Amino acid sequence: MIRSKLSPRARHVWRSPVWALVLTTIFSSVATAEHSYVPPRGFVPDERTAIAVAEAILIPIYGAEKIRSERPFRAILRDKTWVVSGSLPRGWVGGVTIIEISKDDCHILRVSNGK
Repeated sequence: MIRSKLSPRARHVWRSPVWALVLTTIFSSVATAEHSYVPPRGFVPDERTAIAVAEAILIPIYGAEKIRSERPFRAILRDKTWVVSGSLPRGWVGGVTIIEISKDDCHILRVSNGK
């Protein structure tokens, strides 16, 4: 029978689920970096894509009817962040939905809905 030379405390540390998570994270990040494509213009390259992403995120949050009522959406690129906002019919007073999306990686930076 082979006996481990590790102390009981060391054996406990190596059996910990935290190590499994750490090793999984290390190996998956290596694999991801090796096989991950990043478009040269970013994942959200233009206004049309920014609006499509915005609606895809906002509909589950606020509902399709509310989001449709704020069309047309406008997208403005500020630095590397798309600011997408809804609009209200002429003469209406109130707030609109606003979402900020990273141009480079499609990260959602902020979601807001004025009243």
